[in-house]
Amino acid sequence: MNKNLDEIVEYRGVTDLVVAEVLTDNNNEGEGYTTGEVMELVGVGEISKSTSNSSETKYYNNMAAIVINSTGADEIKCTTSVIPQDKLAFITGQDYDEETGTLIEGERKVKYFALGYKTKKTNGDEVFVWRHKGTFNIPDNTHATENDGTDSNGQEITFTGISTTHKFTKTGKTAKAINVDVAKDLADVSTFFDTVTTIDTLQKKTIEA
Repeated sequence: MNKNLDEIVEYRGVTDLVVAEVLTDNNNEGEGYTTGEVMELVGVGEISKSTSNSSETKYYNNMAAIVINSTGADEIKCTTSVIPQDKLAFITGQDYDEETGTLIEGERKVKYFALGYKTKKTNGDEVFVWRHKGTFNIPDNTHATENDGTDSNGQEITFTGISTTHKFTKTGKTAKAINVDVAKDLADVSTFFDTVTTIDTLQKKTIEA
């Protein structure tokens, strides 16, 4: 049964930060949108999203006639614990020497990823998220001398999310992400993070008689 969806809540909690490499993203028959295996990334402390928007009013016959809107990329800032060097190399397109356990900073290969996570509301309800395509920046690092306190530093890595090239069958459109409100109890999210779930692969929850 659906809960009271008019309840006043705030977001409080984020878990299960995962990634998967985008292998194909086009509308060619037999290819479409495909990804690699889902990989747990690192402990997550905070996620924030901002979207680039712009609008311009056009005037005709001495009056405001239409507004042209444009939506750009999403900027997803993830505050995390320290990302292991092999995973950091993988998501940022840098080289990693398995033999010596060494991250080699330098020339990068452009790679696209899907980013998944769960957010939680103050009433305990969760929202499951997959962002379908984006790239990671090189995170900033801060290293400070030890003292008698408890100061320490994690990392902040930014995921720049864009729309897929692939148009999904259910909507006939490209997509940046899906956000499933578990409180509505409509979607089957039992395998949501086993693979990258899209609007085409998300299934309606089966209600037992």
